[in-house]
Amino acid sequence: MPDALEQRLIAELTTPVDPGVSAFADALARACPELPLGVLFYGSLLRKADPDGILDFYIVTENAEGFSGGLIARTGNLVLPPNVRYSEFRYQDRVLRAKIAVLSREQFAARTSLGALDTTIWARFCQPVRLVWVRGPESADSLLTLIAGCVTTASCWAALLGAPSMTAQEFWKTLFAHTYASELRVEKKGRGNSILEGQEVRYAALLPLGWAKGGLQFSVYGDILEPVLSAALRRKAARRWALVQTSGRPRNVARLLKAAFTFENGASYLAWKIQRHTGFDMKLSPFERRHPLVMLPRLLWRARKLLGRPKA
Repeated sequence: MPDALEQRLIAELTTPVDPGVSAFADALARACPELPLGVLFYGSLLRKADPDGILDFYIVTENAEGFSGGLIARTGNLVLPPNVRYSEFRYQDRVLRAKIAVLSREQFAARTSLGALDTTIWARFCQPVRLVWVRGPESADSLLTLIAGCVTTASCWAALLGAPSMTAQEFWKTLFAHTYASELRVEKKGRGNSILEGQEVRYAALLPLGWAKGGLQFSVYGDILEPVLSAALRRKAARRWALVQTSGRPRNVARLLKAAFTFENGASYLAWKIQRHTGFDMKLSPFERRHPLVMLPRLLWRARKLLGRPKA
């Protein structure tokens, strides 16, 4: 029997989406070496439709056998998941474009726990998400458990990183400020606040549900929530988050560099991604775009500057 958090998430996961998005997800799932558990749709285009934008899909496989691509791509997905690729899909008179990430259920689960150093999964999937393709009822249950784990972890970190008592919105704003700072991003201060816009009721409802599922006791005084946390636990959490933050930037640089090997037109994608998130232009030459593996040492030398850059 689903608990209160899972019941709310079921309604969210099964909310209908544009038929073109569903058809695109179906095509992606059926093109996998083995049928995956499901395809998740999330991101900015879920929050606000844009016909010229790029959809965000996550394909969750049963295991590594579901990974596509050659040896390098498959190895990359095992060592430093997820792999990311770009795809286009024609639906009726439209061309839909998407960025697609792939990882296994085990890899996903490992990144939903409170002890995970990598925030990539739980920080994204505590946000609105749709299950746009699923293999069957058992797979749906597995994915629901994973998403509930993301919300629970995000809620608990919001309590650990926040003040002793705040509104739900303040807890979430504090959380997203920390997760943005732990990744390779230099968006303007408060960029994470836009995630909450139009979703205030959702996040206010999810926070106490996540705390309850995580076994965290709390009190409510009107709009103010007060989780029961000892000073010792807060100090321990602060030390742990410092490790999350210091390991986040090198990990994300490594993922961007891996894209040169595992993403179609990988060198161009790498340069675009780095410039988008850091403002650093790698100024790829035509030869570097055509031969990213040959030019890898030079790309690494240039990208090293990112690790020493102060956060904006």
